[in-house]
Amino acid sequence: MSAATPGTAAGPVTGPARSFPRVGVRATRKATVIAFLAWLFAVYDYILFGTLLPEMSTHFGWDSATASFVSTLISVGTAIVALGVGPLVDRIGRRKGMILTVAGTALASAATAVTPGAGYLVGVRALGGLGLSEQAVNATYLNEIYAVTEDEKIKKRRGFVYSLVQGGWPLGVLLAAAFVAVFLPLVGWRGCFLLAVFPAAVIALTRRGLKESPQFELELSLRALRKEGRTDEAAALARSYGVEEQPKAPLAAIFRGTALRNTLVLGLAWIVNWFGIQVFSVLGTTVLTEGKHVSFTGSLVMLIVINAVGYLGYVFHGWIGDRVGRRNVIGFGWIASGIFFTLTLAVAHGTFAVVALYSLGMFFLVGPYAALLFYMGECYDTGCRATGTAFLNALSQPGAIVAGLIVTALLASGTGWNTAALLVGAIGTSLSGLVMFAARKVETLHG
Repeated sequence: MSAATPGTAAGPVTGPARSFPRVGVRATRKATVIAFLAWLFAVYDYILFGTLLPEMSTHFGWDSATASFVSTLISVGTAIVALGVGPLVDRIGRRKGMILTVAGTALASAATAVTPGAGYLVGVRALGGLGLSEQAVNATYLNEIYAVTEDEKIKKRRGFVYSLVQGGWPLGVLLAAAFVAVFLPLVGWRGCFLLAVFPAAVIALTRRGLKESPQFELELSLRALRKEGRTDEAAALARSYGVEEQPKAPLAAIFRGTALRNTLVLGLAWIVNWFGIQVFSVLGTTVLTEGKHVSFTGSLVMLIVINAVGYLGYVFHGWIGDRVGRRNVIGFGWIASGIFFTLTLAVAHGTFAVVALYSLGMFFLVGPYAALLFYMGECYDTGCRATGTAFLNALSQPGAIVAGLIVTALLASGTGWNTAALLVGAIGTSLSGLVMFAARKVETLHG
């Protein structure tokens, strides 16, 4: 479903005959807080695996190549699961989809705790695709809720408020690092995963109290009418709310009409930008230790500071995206990030210079995702919104896989980590920013 076409100079502008039910202030804020906590612990589980992989490799006797191969296979499985989440959420609803994703996070942690070997691990960690899809489902649900909320403060600053939710990424990274530091000596890596189950399970239960979005409730009504063969009534009902009735399959819908351009452009941007995420976020300690010759302990301390600055990046880009447009903010942010990472790798010497430039690079690398996830929700109609956002979100994993293969090939050829990070991470990040300017501008979602 999409917004009705406004009137032109040839005729008066007429609004829809009906309005969506309003969502109260309390319900809106409850949904926002729960969405933040769910994303925080989804990231926590996702990063926990990467943090504990060296310990798991030692336990199972894997060498570096085996551990890297297992991690790559898990990325493939994660992408497959994440691709299936969008169509499912467009079928079962936003509320049930949000319960599914965070419950999947709890299940992935629990199953990982009893891992007997590599093959089993690849299968159960693929469930992490449910957790990784959390941000896409959050963006879909909150986009629709904020469009019809009675909370005018949130409605006017929806991008900024969503940035606080999306900021769960760097906070999840910090939480995972602190959790491992405290509990790994006490309960081991299996115990760390087992303890991670409980907060995710509690949030899954809490989400049962959330209401479905009014836009999706209308979608359900339209489906019921079409199923009964009352297609004319379905079309009339859709028009009465100022939307176009589109009974197409959601996956097909994101590759047709006005949605096609942004699906292709944003898909490419996601893939290429994850070159930077993989190099500077996932492999951050390696870049600092191998590329800038920082001690491992020093790199951990640096990354705490860098991720704290990264959180401020989410808040900034969410705030400014409300004012100057989300597409431009994303594009300029990623270009700036590539420049700062280039300076980090090419000219920075000494702790202060490395931390300052790396932090600025992370500020402009991860911060634009606060605007991106909300922008994606505005690109698609209600019938395919979850499919579109989840599909694009899943393309992060092919980006991570390709980046890893290129970096591995460069290192094998004798290229140093500094140069490899520059060629793949820094240049890839700036290139993704340029790609964003080919995206179509979209209107803010209104109820």
